[in-house]
Amino acid sequence: MSAPKQSTPSPVAAPSLEWLIAPIGKAQFFESYWEKQPLVIHRGDPAYYRFLLSLEEVDRALATLGRRYPDIILKNASRSVTADDYTLDGETLDVGAVCRLFEEGSTITLAYLDTVLPALTLFCRALENEFNCPSQTNIYLTPPAAQGAKPHYDTHDVFVLQIAGSKQWTIYGTPLELPLPGQDFDAEIHPRGAATLAFELQAGDMAYVPRGVVHDARSTDAVSLHVTAGILRFTWLDLLLEFVAGAGLNDPAFRKALPAGFARPEFDRAAARRTLRDLLERAWAKSDFDAALDRFADEFLSSCPPVLEGQLAQMASLERLRIDGVAGTRPGAIALIRENADSLIVECYRRKISFPAYSSPAVRRALSGDEFVVRDLPGDLDDAGKLTLVRRLIREGLVVARLG
Repeated sequence: MSAPKQSTPSPVAAPSLEWLIAPIGKAQFFESYWEKQPLVIHRGDPAYYRFLLSLEEVDRALATLGRRYPDIILKNASRSVTADDYTLDGETLDVGAVCRLFEEGSTITLAYLDTVLPALTLFCRALENEFNCPSQTNIYLTPPAAQGAKPHYDTHDVFVLQIAGSKQWTIYGTPLELPLPGQDFDAEIHPRGAATLAFELQAGDMAYVPRGVVHDARSTDAVSLHVTAGILRFTWLDLLLEFVAGAGLNDPAFRKALPAGFARPEFDRAAARRTLRDLLERAWAKSDFDAALDRFADEFLSSCPPVLEGQLAQMASLERLRIDGVAGTRPGAIALIRENADSLIVECYRRKISFPAYSSPAVRRALSGDEFVVRDLPGDLDDAGKLTLVRRLIREGLVVARLG
């Protein structure tokens, strides 16, 4: 479904889900589109996503960043292209061969540029903060009138951001609803179905395609550059398996062997069914839901390394911070706050940082995402205490002060 055309200014700091899908709001997106149906947004604003990436940066990444196969691969829907065609030793890129194959119609796919380009890093971190799961980007540079991949579905939900040029997309059926990571598309067993939607993405436009929805795309009359952001979500099945595993660690009934002879044709399965039902009831009674969910929270937080660009300048300016200084949550920082009677714990960057319980209002405000004046932090801290707190948060890489 297409959203109405409307131009929204690009962000001046970190991007957000709201900025990505504007003018659609988050509530409407999650209610009507997320894991349900594609969303297409036409903006008529070619510069909307330009700050994320450019053709010049892709050229630089190919030529100077030392990227190797399979972080960079070539695809061509009309012919076979192998790594031997554009690498020197199976890994080291032959950049000249890459460019020649591109000229001949192959798409250049660059994975994990979000680990080296700060704008893409913050974009992924914004999505991770929203969805509470890892995300990654793939960059697709396609020559005119070319198609990199045949019709297929992805096993993760994707946001497609058109940076330059344009592509014609076709949406087909959903042969497997919400596939798991191991349930890859296979044209022999997954019929693509009839075309259900066709649209062209021009620079500044966006499409959301749920996992399992078959699609393909072909560039038009100019070089096309787009970013695909994949959401590597956790599922209820993941949580269920963790939940039952927790029960198995605490209750020997789950660790008993299956009945002897269970594979024989004459085996009576009625008693085994009753046992399984009883075990599921025991799992609900004995397993710890919060512990199971916390394991996923911990896994998510541990997958979010710090984004500390400018930290040396921040550290050098600590003593110049004054009570009327302005600071804010560091862009890209993701933290979990837990509180007990004695202390407040901030979990981030695979660390647990402890603060006195009385500092909770100030810490929560400092990590709320909005800028603040140090003097205006809430709670019972005096001015010296507020400065000490903010300086510590800066040292921990959670807050940045406005310099200059």
